[in-house]
Amino acid sequence: MDDTNIINVGTEKFNALWATVSQYALAFGVKILVAILFWVLGRWLISFAVGLVEKALARQSVDPTVLRYVGSFITVTLNILLVVGILGYFGVQTTSLAALIAAIGLAIGMAWSGLLANLAAGGFIIVLRPFKVGDFVSAGGVTGTVKEIGLFATAINTPDNVLTLVGNNKIFSDTIQNFTHNTFRRVDLKAQLSGAADYAAAAAVLKERIAAIPNVLSDPPVDVEILEFNLVGPVLAVRPYCHNDNYWQVYFDTNRTIKEALGTDFPAPMPAQTVIVQQSTSG
Repeated sequence: MDDTNIINVGTEKFNALWATVSQYALAFGVKILVAILFWVLGRWLISFAVGLVEKALARQSVDPTVLRYVGSFITVTLNILLVVGILGYFGVQTTSLAALIAAIGLAIGMAWSGLLANLAAGGFIIVLRPFKVGDFVSAGGVTGTVKEIGLFATAINTPDNVLTLVGNNKIFSDTIQNFTHNTFRRVDLKAQLSGAADYAAAAAVLKERIAAIPNVLSDPPVDVEILEFNLVGPVLAVRPYCHNDNYWQVYFDTNRTIKEALGTDFPAPMPAQTVIVQQSTSG
């Protein structure tokens, strides 16, 4: 075989190899473009579907907390299905992929048990609904207004305007106090009286003055009773009732009224001391 034949054979092999590579590259490129198209279209359809679900739930006056949680859950689930579908389009065996995902999920579950516990607790919070967005609560050691109940954590805005994220599992495994659940609440205050003061007259004055404070409810009526005694004198329990939105206004106004009502007509509460002087006599 002369050099010309060798060159021709080499050229034919190269052309055949190039044609094969080009064919596979073209097919793979088409698959890449189709996968990108699937991803973009799938993401749009997911957003559209989640929007439809949220609108349907909103028309049924579903709580905003449930809307956010359901929307997040559907979005995550559909995105996982979209990725699995795209991988299946590339020829990846979805059964093997499912087994791989299960194994990875088990490993992640063991490593991130706390995170999954927060996820499960978030589901229980949504179902049992001990509180909702906008409620003023004490949960997980944090007191404030609930801003959002997420998949893993709940956002609570404290009275000093600090946004605090608390793990759902910590909230659900601890005591929860919901100050907004009932239509009204009681303001608990104390008033110290002198031992020489007429406690009945003081209680009557406080009831009358406090009942006139704006936003104090007439039903239940204001409670003013003797709570305890100390060395100074009797201590009155002063307990007006108000709606949740007016709690701090009634709290401060009641304190001011106690000072004004008892500051002029009743003796100042001061600790009394008895001093005994003994004079020794010399024989």
